[in-house]
Amino acid sequence: MTPTAGSSRATAYLAWIAVCVLWGTTYLAIRIALETIPPGLLGGLRYTVAGILLAAGLAMRGELVLSRSEWPGLALVGLLTICVGNGGVIWAEQWVPSGIAAVTVATVPFWMIGMGALEPGGDRLSTWLLLGLAGGFAGIVMLVWPDVSHGGATDRQFLIGIGALQVACVGWAFGSVLSRRTARGENVLSAAAAQMACGGICMLIAGTLRGEWSHLAFTQRTLTAEVYLTLVGSIVGYSAYTYSLGHLPTATVSLYAYANPIIAMVLGTVLMGEPFGPRVVSASVMVMTGSALVQWQSILHAVKQPRSQRKVTDRNPVTTATAL
Repeated sequence: MTPTAGSSRATAYLAWIAVCVLWGTTYLAIRIALETIPPGLLGGLRYTVAGILLAAGLAMRGELVLSRSEWPGLALVGLLTICVGNGGVIWAEQWVPSGIAAVTVATVPFWMIGMGALEPGGDRLSTWLLLGLAGGFAGIVMLVWPDVSHGGATDRQFLIGIGALQVACVGWAFGSVLSRRTARGENVLSAAAAQMACGGICMLIAGTLRGEWSHLAFTQRTLTAEVYLTLVGSIVGYSAYTYSLGHLPTATVSLYAYANPIIAMVLGTVLMGEPFGPRVVSASVMVMTGSALVQWQSILHAVKQPRSQRKVTDRNPVTTATAL
Protein backbone atom coordinates (compact mmCIF):
# COMPACT_ATOMS: atom_id res chain seq x y z
CA MET A 1 0.00 0.00 0.00
CA THR A 2 1.46 3.33 -1.02
CA PRO A 3 1.53 6.30 1.41
CA THR A 4 -1.13 8.00 -0.70
CA ALA A 5 -3.37 4.95 -0.53
CA GLY A 6 -2.77 4.64 3.21
CA SER A 7 -3.65 8.29 3.73
CA SER A 8 -6.86 7.90 1.71
CA ARG A 9 -7.84 4.84 3.73
CA ALA A 10 -7.20 6.65 7.02
CA THR A 11 -9.28 9.59 5.80
CA ALA A 12 -12.01 7.15 4.78
CA TYR A 13 -12.15 5.72 8.30
CA LEU A 14 -12.41 9.22 9.72
CA ALA A 15 -15.23 9.92 7.28
CA TRP A 16 -16.96 6.70 8.34
CA ILE A 17 -16.67 7.65 12.02
CA ALA A 18 -18.18 11.02 11.13
CA VAL A 19 -21.14 9.26 9.52
CA CYS A 20 -21.64 7.07 12.60
CA VAL A 21 -21.68 10.13 14.86
CA LEU A 22 -23.37 12.76 12.69
CA TRP A 23 -26.29 10.65 11.50
CA GLY A 24 -26.78 9.45 15.07
CA THR A 25 -27.24 13.06 16.23
CA THR A 26 -29.82 13.99 13.58
CA TYR A 27 -32.65 12.24 15.43
CA LEU A 28 -32.17 14.54 18.41
CA ALA A 29 -31.83 17.58 16.13
CA ILE A 30 -35.16 16.70 14.48
CA ARG A 31 -36.81 16.40 17.88
CA ILE A 32 -35.52 19.85 18.87
CA ALA A 33 -36.43 21.52 15.57
CA LEU A 34 -40.01 20.23 15.89
CA GLU A 35 -40.48 22.42 18.96
CA THR A 36 -41.41 25.37 16.70
CA ILE A 37 -41.10 24.15 13.08
CA PRO A 38 -43.97 22.09 11.59
CA PRO A 39 -42.88 18.70 10.20
CA GLY A 40 -43.52 19.36 6.50
CA LEU A 41 -41.61 22.63 6.49
CA LEU A 42 -38.86 21.22 8.70
CA GLY A 43 -37.98 18.57 6.14
CA GLY A 44 -38.93 20.65 3.11
CA LEU A 45 -36.69 23.59 3.97
CA ARG A 46 -33.86 21.33 5.04
CA TYR A 47 -33.70 19.12 1.98
CA THR A 48 -34.53 21.77 -0.60
CA VAL A 49 -31.74 24.03 0.67
CA ALA A 50 -29.32 21.11 1.06
CA GLY A 51 -30.03 19.88 -2.47
CA ILE A 52 -29.58 23.34 -3.97
CA LEU A 53 -26.36 24.03 -2.05
CA LEU A 54 -24.88 20.64 -2.96
CA ALA A 55 -25.85 21.11 -6.63
CA ALA A 56 -24.33 24.61 -6.66
CA GLY A 57 -21.08 23.33 -5.19
CA LEU A 58 -20.89 20.52 -7.73
CA ALA A 59 -21.68 22.93 -10.58
CA MET A 60 -18.87 25.26 -9.51
CA ARG A 61 -16.47 22.32 -9.73
CA GLY A 62 -17.91 21.14 -13.04
CA GLU A 63 -19.12 17.90 -11.44
CA LEU A 64 -22.89 18.31 -11.70
CA VAL A 65 -23.57 15.64 -14.30
CA LEU A 66 -27.21 14.74 -14.87
CA SER A 67 -29.04 14.07 -18.12
CA ARG A 68 -32.64 15.07 -18.72
CA SER A 69 -33.66 11.44 -18.94
CA GLU A 70 -32.44 10.79 -15.38
CA TRP A 71 -34.65 13.40 -13.70
CA PRO A 72 -37.97 11.46 -13.63
CA GLY A 73 -36.36 8.49 -11.92
CA LEU A 74 -34.44 10.66 -9.48
CA ALA A 75 -37.58 12.64 -8.66
CA LEU A 76 -39.48 9.43 -7.89
CA VAL A 77 -36.65 8.12 -5.71
CA GLY A 78 -36.50 11.49 -3.94
CA LEU A 79 -40.25 11.34 -3.31
CA LEU A 80 -39.98 7.87 -1.77
CA THR A 81 -36.74 8.17 0.22
CA ILE A 82 -36.79 11.84 1.24
CA CYS A 83 -40.49 12.79 1.35
CA VAL A 84 -41.97 9.46 2.47
CA GLY A 85 -38.89 7.96 4.14
CA ASN A 86 -37.25 10.79 6.04
CA GLY A 87 -40.50 12.77 6.10
CA GLY A 88 -42.14 9.89 7.92
CA VAL A 89 -39.38 9.94 10.53
CA ILE A 90 -39.86 13.67 11.08
CA TRP A 91 -43.63 13.26 11.36
CA ALA A 92 -43.23 10.37 13.83
CA GLU A 93 -40.85 12.24 16.12
CA GLN A 94 -43.68 14.56 17.12
CA TRP A 95 -44.72 11.74 19.47
CA VAL A 96 -41.95 9.11 19.41
CA PRO A 97 -38.72 9.69 21.39
CA SER A 98 -35.72 10.19 19.11
CA GLY A 99 -33.87 7.12 20.42
CA ILE A 100 -36.83 4.81 19.83
CA ALA A 101 -37.30 6.32 16.37
CA ALA A 102 -33.67 5.52 15.53
CA VAL A 103 -34.09 1.91 16.67
CA THR A 104 -37.32 1.51 14.68
CA VAL A 105 -35.64 2.83 11.52
CA ALA A 106 -33.19 -0.07 11.87
CA THR A 107 -35.98 -2.29 10.46
CA VAL A 108 -35.39 -0.88 6.95
CA PRO A 109 -33.36 -3.99 5.97
CA PHE A 110 -36.37 -6.16 6.87
CA TRP A 111 -38.54 -4.40 4.33
CA MET A 112 -35.80 -4.41 1.70
CA ILE A 113 -35.29 -8.16 2.09
CA GLY A 114 -39.04 -8.74 1.96
CA MET A 115 -39.44 -6.70 -1.22
CA GLY A 116 -36.50 -8.49 -2.80
CA ALA A 117 -38.09 -11.86 -2.02
CA LEU A 118 -41.36 -10.82 -3.70
CA GLU A 119 -39.62 -9.80 -6.94
CA PRO A 120 -39.56 -12.31 -9.82
CA GLY A 121 -36.52 -14.49 -9.30
CA GLY A 122 -35.95 -12.95 -5.86
CA ASP A 123 -33.99 -14.68 -3.11
CA ARG A 124 -35.84 -17.17 -0.95
CA LEU A 125 -36.18 -16.38 2.74
CA SER A 126 -33.74 -18.58 4.64
CA THR A 127 -34.15 -19.78 8.22
CA TRP A 128 -31.70 -17.14 9.49
CA LEU A 129 -33.54 -14.40 7.62
CA LEU A 130 -36.87 -15.52 9.09
CA LEU A 131 -35.33 -15.58 12.57
CA GLY A 132 -33.98 -12.10 12.05
CA LEU A 133 -37.34 -10.80 10.83
CA ALA A 134 -39.21 -12.46 13.69
CA GLY A 135 -36.77 -11.21 16.33
CA GLY A 136 -36.73 -7.67 14.97
CA PHE A 137 -40.48 -7.28 14.79
CA ALA A 138 -40.84 -8.91 18.21
CA GLY A 139 -38.66 -6.10 19.50
CA ILE A 140 -40.99 -3.54 17.90
CA VAL A 141 -43.98 -5.24 19.56
CA MET A 142 -42.17 -5.07 22.91
CA LEU A 143 -41.64 -1.34 22.41
CA VAL A 144 -45.28 -0.57 21.65
CA TRP A 145 -47.11 -3.16 23.78
CA PRO A 146 -47.65 -0.99 26.90
CA ASP A 147 -49.17 1.72 24.69
CA VAL A 148 -51.42 -0.81 22.95
CA SER A 149 -52.69 -2.16 26.27
CA HIS A 150 -53.30 1.26 27.85
CA GLY A 151 -55.08 2.85 24.89
CA GLY A 152 -54.92 6.47 26.09
CA ALA A 153 -54.78 9.49 23.77
CA THR A 154 -51.03 9.90 24.27
CA ASP A 155 -50.56 6.18 23.68
CA ARG A 156 -52.52 6.39 20.42
CA GLN A 157 -50.29 9.22 19.22
CA PHE A 158 -47.22 7.10 20.02
CA LEU A 159 -48.67 4.20 18.03
CA ILE A 160 -49.44 6.53 15.12
CA GLY A 161 -45.80 7.59 15.25
CA ILE A 162 -44.59 3.98 15.20
CA GLY A 163 -46.87 3.34 12.23
CA ALA A 164 -45.47 6.39 10.45
CA LEU A 165 -41.95 5.05 11.04
CA GLN A 166 -42.84 1.76 9.38
CA VAL A 167 -44.36 3.63 6.42
CA ALA A 168 -41.11 5.59 6.29
CA CYS A 169 -39.13 2.35 6.22
CA VAL A 170 -41.27 0.99 3.39
CA GLY A 171 -40.84 4.22 1.41
CA TRP A 172 -37.08 4.15 1.88
CA ALA A 173 -36.84 0.47 0.96
CA PHE A 174 -39.01 0.87 -2.15
CA GLY A 175 -37.03 3.93 -3.23
CA SER A 176 -33.81 2.00 -2.69
CA VAL A 177 -34.97 -0.84 -4.91
CA LEU A 178 -35.87 1.63 -7.68
CA SER A 179 -32.62 3.54 -7.34
CA ARG A 180 -30.50 0.43 -7.71
CA ARG A 181 -31.98 -0.04 -11.16
CA THR A 182 -31.45 3.51 -12.36
CA ALA A 183 -28.59 5.22 -10.49
CA ARG A 184 -25.04 5.34 -11.84
CA GLY A 185 -22.09 5.11 -9.46
CA GLU A 186 -20.11 7.86 -11.16
CA ASN A 187 -22.61 10.65 -10.36
CA VAL A 188 -23.61 9.76 -6.82
CA LEU A 189 -23.46 13.28 -5.39
CA SER A 190 -25.31 14.74 -8.37
CA ALA A 191 -28.05 12.17 -7.91
CA ALA A 192 -28.15 12.88 -4.17
CA ALA A 193 -28.53 16.62 -4.81
CA ALA A 194 -31.40 16.01 -7.23
CA GLN A 195 -33.13 13.56 -4.88
CA MET A 196 -32.86 15.92 -1.89
CA ALA A 197 -34.15 18.90 -3.89
CA CYS A 198 -37.09 16.95 -5.37
CA GLY A 199 -37.99 15.32 -2.06
CA GLY A 200 -37.67 18.65 -0.25
CA ILE A 201 -39.95 20.42 -2.71
CA CYS A 202 -42.56 17.67 -2.27
CA MET A 203 -42.41 18.18 1.49
CA LEU A 204 -42.77 21.95 1.07
CA ILE A 205 -45.88 21.36 -1.04
CA ALA A 206 -47.28 19.00 1.60
CA GLY A 207 -46.55 21.52 4.35
CA THR A 208 -48.19 24.29 2.35
CA LEU A 209 -51.33 22.22 1.75
CA ARG A 210 -51.51 21.53 5.49
CA GLY A 211 -51.31 25.26 6.26
CA GLU A 212 -48.02 24.98 8.13
CA TRP A 213 -46.61 28.37 7.13
CA SER A 214 -48.84 30.16 9.62
CA HIS A 215 -47.38 28.00 12.41
CA LEU A 216 -43.74 28.37 11.38
CA ALA A 217 -41.55 30.02 14.03
CA PHE A 218 -37.88 29.98 14.94
CA THR A 219 -36.07 30.19 18.21
CA GLN A 220 -32.31 30.20 18.51
CA ARG A 221 -32.54 26.56 19.56
CA THR A 222 -34.75 25.36 16.68
CA LEU A 223 -32.99 27.46 14.05
CA THR A 224 -29.65 25.99 15.12
CA ALA A 225 -31.11 22.50 14.87
CA GLU A 226 -32.50 23.18 11.37
CA VAL A 227 -29.19 24.61 10.12
CA TYR A 228 -27.35 21.66 11.66
CA LEU A 229 -29.66 19.20 9.89
CA THR A 230 -29.21 20.99 6.57
CA LEU A 231 -25.46 21.51 6.55
CA VAL A 232 -24.08 18.79 8.81
CA GLY A 233 -26.72 16.08 8.63
CA SER A 234 -27.38 16.28 4.89
CA ILE A 235 -24.41 17.79 3.04
CA VAL A 236 -21.45 16.92 5.27
CA GLY A 237 -22.87 13.58 6.38
CA TYR A 238 -23.71 12.39 2.89
CA SER A 239 -20.38 13.54 1.46
CA ALA A 240 -18.53 11.72 4.24
CA TYR A 241 -20.60 8.62 3.60
CA THR A 242 -19.90 8.70 -0.12
CA TYR A 243 -16.16 9.15 0.43
CA SER A 244 -15.94 6.30 2.94
CA LEU A 245 -17.91 3.99 0.65
CA GLY A 246 -15.50 4.74 -2.18
CA HIS A 247 -12.45 3.67 -0.11
CA LEU A 248 -13.77 1.03 2.30
CA PRO A 249 -15.68 -2.26 1.89
CA THR A 250 -19.43 -1.80 1.72
CA ALA A 251 -19.91 -4.24 4.58
CA THR A 252 -17.67 -2.12 6.80
CA VAL A 253 -19.40 1.15 5.95
CA SER A 254 -22.85 -0.37 6.54
CA LEU A 255 -21.99 -0.84 10.23
CA TYR A 256 -22.87 2.83 10.75
CA ALA A 257 -26.50 1.67 10.95
CA TYR A 258 -25.75 0.03 14.32
CA ALA A 259 -23.91 3.02 15.75
CA ASN A 260 -26.63 5.55 14.89
CA PRO A 261 -29.35 4.16 17.22
CA ILE A 262 -26.93 3.86 20.13
CA ILE A 263 -25.83 7.47 19.77
CA ALA A 264 -29.43 8.63 19.30
CA MET A 265 -30.62 6.82 22.42
CA VAL A 266 -27.76 8.11 24.58
CA LEU A 267 -28.28 11.70 23.43
CA GLY A 268 -32.05 11.48 23.83
CA THR A 269 -31.72 10.09 27.35
CA VAL A 270 -29.05 12.53 28.53
CA LEU A 271 -30.27 15.73 26.86
CA MET A 272 -34.04 15.20 26.56
CA GLY A 273 -34.81 12.79 29.39
CA GLU A 274 -36.21 10.17 27.04
CA PRO A 275 -37.07 6.67 28.40
CA PHE A 276 -34.18 4.25 28.76
CA GLY A 277 -35.52 1.45 30.99
CA PRO A 278 -34.98 -2.31 30.78
CA ARG A 279 -37.90 -2.76 28.34
CA VAL A 280 -36.55 -0.18 25.89
CA VAL A 281 -33.04 -1.61 26.11
CA SER A 282 -34.22 -5.22 25.65
CA ALA A 283 -36.47 -4.32 22.72
CA SER A 284 -33.69 -2.30 21.10
CA VAL A 285 -31.29 -5.22 21.39
CA MET A 286 -33.87 -7.51 19.75
CA VAL A 287 -34.39 -5.11 16.84
CA MET A 288 -30.67 -4.58 16.30
CA THR A 289 -29.93 -8.31 16.53
CA GLY A 290 -32.66 -9.08 14.02
CA SER A 291 -31.30 -6.43 11.68
CA ALA A 292 -27.80 -7.86 12.05
CA LEU A 293 -29.01 -11.36 11.13
CA VAL A 294 -30.83 -10.03 8.07
CA GLN A 295 -27.89 -7.96 6.86
CA TRP A 296 -25.39 -10.72 7.59
CA GLN A 297 -27.21 -13.03 5.22
CA SER A 298 -27.23 -10.28 2.59
CA ILE A 299 -23.47 -9.81 2.95
CA LEU A 300 -22.87 -13.55 2.57
CA HIS A 301 -25.03 -13.54 -0.56
CA ALA A 302 -23.06 -10.63 -1.99
CA VAL A 303 -19.76 -12.41 -1.32
CA LYS A 304 -20.99 -15.42 -3.30
CA GLN A 305 -21.77 -13.25 -6.34
CA PRO A 306 -19.32 -13.08 -9.25
CA ARG A 307 -16.66 -10.39 -8.75
CA SER A 308 -17.98 -8.29 -11.65
CA GLN A 309 -21.45 -8.13 -10.11
CA ARG A 310 -20.05 -7.20 -6.69
CA LYS A 311 -18.22 -4.24 -8.19
CA VAL A 312 -21.39 -2.93 -9.73
CA THR A 313 -23.20 -3.22 -6.40
CA ASP A 314 -20.39 -1.55 -4.42
CA ARG A 315 -20.25 1.36 -6.84
CA ASN A 316 -23.90 2.20 -6.41
CA PRO A 317 -24.13 3.71 -2.90
CA VAL A 318 -26.95 6.18 -3.54
CA THR A 319 -29.56 4.42 -1.43
CA THR A 320 -27.59 2.29 1.00
CA ALA A 321 -27.71 5.05 3.60
CA THR A 322 -30.65 6.38 5.50
CA ALA A 323 -29.42 9.93 5.16
CA LEU A 324 -31.21 11.53 8.06
